[in-house]
Amino acid sequence: MLRRVAVIVATTSVALVLFAGPAWAHVKVEPASAPKGSDAVLAFVVPNEKDNATTTKVTVQFPTDHPIAEALVEAMPGWTAQTTPLQLPAGQQIQTDDGPVSTGVKSVTWTATDGKGITQDHFAEFRVSVGLPDDADTLAFPTIQTYSDASTVDWTQVTPPGGPEPDNPEPVLTLTAADNATTTPAATTTASKDDVDNAKTIAIIAIIIGALGLIAGVGGVLLGRRKTT
Repeated sequence: MLRRVAVIVATTSVALVLFAGPAWAHVKVEPASAPKGSDAVLAFVVPNEKDNATTTKVTVQFPTDHPIAEALVEAMPGWTAQTTPLQLPAGQQIQTDDGPVSTGVKSVTWTATDGKGITQDHFAEFRVSVGLPDDADTLAFPTIQTYSDASTVDWTQVTPPGGPEPDNPEPVLTLTAADNATTTPAATTTASKDDVDNAKTIAIIAIIIGALGLIAGVGGVLLGRRKTT
């Protein structure tokens, strides 16, 4: 009985590994979603799938239908990064906080310089800081993975809506509704004419009472001096 249970457990474990393996091995972007028009740090997660080669170059292509104006690349030890600009068509510009610009980001290419790159059973995260557009629901980032044996894997296949995921799907970022902070207007107080008149009356009465108290105090002091004399 125990032997049969062990066999079942082992078989199930192998099946789970085989089933989850291809999904884990996909190149993907994290986070999977971000608010429209926000500033975000995107990480492109690239696993090494080969036993006899390492990943030595990764090229991430940026969307051209909803272009991104700028990508600040995080420094990675053992890798260099090169950004290729995208020249926008005449009359088309990207609105940024610093004003409209006529160029965007076409792609970013990371190249290993340590002679190793991403080795077997390892992965790497390539991060960029970008400003996301506010007029799109999704952004696709087709990615080319190059190995040390000169072979490449094109993560460029489009997943059909409601259909099965292809073998080499392109990384896709989902854009959610903009996270607009609500501003509560400052409370304002409007005083009516009656309130102002009442305040003035109270102030006058307080002044009179104070004056009477002062007179009474001075009179008491003078009276005390006469008695003493």
